[in-house]
Amino acid sequence: MTEQTAWRVGAGAVAITTSTVLPVFLLGASSVQVGAELGFDPAVLGLLVAAYFAVSALTSLPVGRLVERFGSRVTSRVAVLGSATGLLATALLARSLTTLTVILLSSAWCNVMGQLSSNLTLARSMPQRRMGLSFGVKQASVPLATLLAGIAVPALALTVGWRWSYVGAAALAVTAFFAAPRGSAAREADAGRDADRATGALAVIGAASGLGAAAATGLGIFLVASAVDRGISPGLAGLVLTLGSVVGLAMRVLLGWLADRRSGGHIAVVAGCLLAGAVGLVLLALPGPVALVVGVVLGFGLGWSWPGLLQFAVVRLNPEAPAAATSIVQVGVYAGGFLGPVGFGLLAGTVSFTAAWLVAAAAMILAGIGVLVGRRMLLAHRAARSAPPVAVR
Repeated sequence: MTEQTAWRVGAGAVAITTSTVLPVFLLGASSVQVGAELGFDPAVLGLLVAAYFAVSALTSLPVGRLVERFGSRVTSRVAVLGSATGLLATALLARSLTTLTVILLSSAWCNVMGQLSSNLTLARSMPQRRMGLSFGVKQASVPLATLLAGIAVPALALTVGWRWSYVGAAALAVTAFFAAPRGSAAREADAGRDADRATGALAVIGAASGLGAAAATGLGIFLVASAVDRGISPGLAGLVLTLGSVVGLAMRVLLGWLADRRSGGHIAVVAGCLLAGAVGLVLLALPGPVALVVGVVLGFGLGWSWPGLLQFAVVRLNPEAPAAATSIVQVGVYAGGFLGPVGFGLLAGTVSFTAAWLVAAAAMILAGIGVLVGRRMLLAHRAARSAPPVAVR
């Protein structure tokens, strides 16, 4: 593969991932305008987003099998078309909260399929020397989708109406369809792959990553409210949140770039990021702007920078079935996206933001420990696979 082709494949994977995750972030960005017309408040928005990630968790494993069976060439395009259809349906048909909910939850599988088909494309098409960086850049598509959704509000939602922002997002998804890389073709099912996948170890890592994701989601959702509650001005709190987002995006790319310069130890680095991120969450429980800034930099820059590196590590350890293997881990990440906002919001509302941040820090510490346990299980699995067979007399 030439350097130009490698960049084209990477850009296509980013386009696919961004366009399929855009619906949920666009709803969040334009929730004021959509909620005013359809009659729901931020509490209902939180439940909608939580339900979206719950459906994503439930569909992750079956969608992973479909991606492996039919290949990323087909499934990436199906995911984009499904996302575009959901966006257009929202613009044209969402006249009530019930209709909006049905359309949003019915399109959750598109995000899952977009993520897993992109993983398969990168695993099968990207040169080994660029694979870590490519996964880091692909995971930067999540903050990119947030950025695009934010731009859509002043550009479209506040000028010609929020429905046109959904039409514009659908047009972007159609563009991604034509930018999608060629990807891999369908492959025959192999019953022997499950034994090679170390499902138990991946399940432990998935559960741990779910704890990490649950802890980290509070950063983006509740940081400003928590800072204002501590006496920080809303303007400064917003600027710190922007700083954290930029640091998090840069760190995802940097971790991928550094991964290409190591021969192993990627999951151990993920655990280290989670443990360091926990320190940042503890700092967010303390008063003062200095603790706020340092806590956000550590929390975003390390505590929420690991998803791309983890997917890269899982793919490297499971080259025979990368989409199916990463789907196991993604179940935990999506479940964390469901439980995190709900649990943090309940703690912050019934006890305090300080208690919520400390519990989130404890969850992130447990996540780091769980990742290390899963790593030991993976190493034991690899050692067992490479051991010579014992002769039977």
